[in-house]
Amino acid sequence: MIGIVGIVIVFVMVFGGYLAAGGKMGIILKSLPFEMTMIGGAALGAFVIANDMAGIKHTAKDIAKVFKGPKWVHSDYQDLLCLLFELIRLARKNPVELEPHIEIPEESAIFSRYPKIQSDKESVELICDTLRSAGMNYDDPHQVEEVLEKRLEANLHHALHSSHALQTVADGLPALGIVAAVLGVIKTMGSIDQPPEVLGKLIGGALVGTFLGVFLAYGFFGPFAGKVKTITEQDGQFHLLIREVLVANLHNHAVNICIEVGRQNTPGHLRPSFSDLELALKAVKQVSA
Repeated sequence: MIGIVGIVIVFVMVFGGYLAAGGKMGIILKSLPFEMTMIGGAALGAFVIANDMAGIKHTAKDIAKVFKGPKWVHSDYQDLLCLLFELIRLARKNPVELEPHIEIPEESAIFSRYPKIQSDKESVELICDTLRSAGMNYDDPHQVEEVLEKRLEANLHHALHSSHALQTVADGLPALGIVAAVLGVIKTMGSIDQPPEVLGKLIGGALVGTFLGVFLAYGFFGPFAGKVKTITEQDGQFHLLIREVLVANLHNHAVNICIEVGRQNTPGHLRPSFSDLELALKAVKQVSA
């Protein structure tokens, strides 16, 4: 919703100010379809050249994040801590009973209590793979921590592809606007014998290309790229939390300490309070008792 509000503000402030200053929309509206075809078409073509089909689909999907916001919200972080609490507690109590939960998580009674997390393939695999590693009696927990670090870095690098792709388009749009403007000037020079009022409209139409390239770059594609990057990095904190809790478990800290490590490493605006988490963990204990 906030993304739509931002778009409305951009349009109202730019064109409202233009009209308030006495500008006429006629020249802009007349030139807009042709300039948009040149600039937008060239930007789209350049985007297709620079990306494979997977990257194109990834970027198209991630644009929705500007309007939908982050995938993981406050309640999801509390659910994740409760899920990890159940799994670590079971692993300490009876490792044999844990095995079916991490081998077939889609059929796990524990995972099924947290359907949103269960439906996220990367989160489930990260949890199960790390707990499986713990069951293999790694001599050095730092080895697992290093593997997790590299895995999360690779995941984040891949997830940020759409942000980089959008930023590349934003960087190229002003230049494409100049291309369209130059073509407009070329067209104007072909009508140099026309009276000043005709030439004025032709030159004004040519300048619409420059305006449109800059407007789209800094009013839309640049902010879109920044918002996608911010949301992607915020969602990545969810997987970082998994790493922190499970690494603490590998160091054989008490279960409650492992969960508190995760809570403390949760971003402040998403972090559940100590009392709220305690109540949630008590409810988990009652269900699993």
